[in-house]
Formats: sequence, C-alpha cells, structure tokens
Amino acid sequence: MQEINRKKIFLVLDNIRSMENVGSIFRTADAAGVSKIFLCGITPKPPRKEIDKAALGAVDFVEWEYAKNTKLIIERLKTAGTQIIALEQDHRSILYSKFKLPDSASLALVVGSETEGVNLEILDISDQIMEIPMLGKKNSLNVAVATGIALFKIIEL
Repeated sequence: MQEINRKKIFLVLDNIRSMENVGSIFRTADAAGVSKIFLCGITPKPPRKEIDKAALGAVDFVEWEYAKNTKLIIERLKTAGTQIIALEQDHRSILYSKFKLPDSASLALVVGSETEGVNLEILDISDQIMEIPMLGKKNSLNVAVATGIALFKIIEL
C-alpha cells in the first residue's frame, strides 16, 4: 500500500456522546492512518460492545488515550509542535476545499459533541478552524461522517 501522507495525524474527540460514533471514528481513523485518538471529557472509551460493534476491531489497531480535560491535551500537543485543526462552523473557519496543510510534522484534528460542536475554549486555542460546506436545511453532519470527510481531505493534501 502506498503511503499517502507523511504527517503524523492525531484525533481529539471533545465530548462525543454516542458510543456508535466513537466506534465509527475508530474505524475511519484506522483506514486513514491516524496515529492516536484522544478521547476527552464524556467521550466513552473502550471496551464497550457498542464501540466495538461499529469499530469492527479497529480499537485494537489505533492507539488511544483518555483525558478528562480536552484543553490540557490540546496544550500538550501544541507544546510538542502539533498544529491544532478544529472542525467546526465558525466565523473564523476556512472551507475544507481551501485548507492548506501546516508546515509542522504533525497535526491534530479536533471534533466535538454531536449537539454542541467543539467547545469555544478549544476553538480559541486552535491554530486553524476548518469547515465542511453545508448545502441542506439541517446545516450539519453526523460527527463520524464529518470526521471521515475531514480526515480524507487532510491525507489527500
């Protein structure tokens, strides 16, 4: 298999509620070559049958870590030189089609709660905010779907 992207990619799940979404994100992270997932706040963590069912074994292949406080994880990653990219609709966001990879050797994609999105405090300390355009009436996507779109946009750059 050809290596698509040499950057180290982390995922930060900020207060995701659904175990099925977490499992789907694990499966997508494995497919996209994510180095590690940080499960933060109320985000459920393995082992849970609902996570395992959607992940189809990906929890065994993608490294993960739980942290109660998302901001502390973001600060730790930034200190290590990782660029923080939040996925959210915000007045500061750039369309994913205009997104440019940062020069750093690693980046972390932060995705947020199904109902509240990425916490404003996390948006404020992110290096960039990326947005997927919404053309329908609901103006949002499922967090697992949005994560997949953003990850594969990142690795194609």
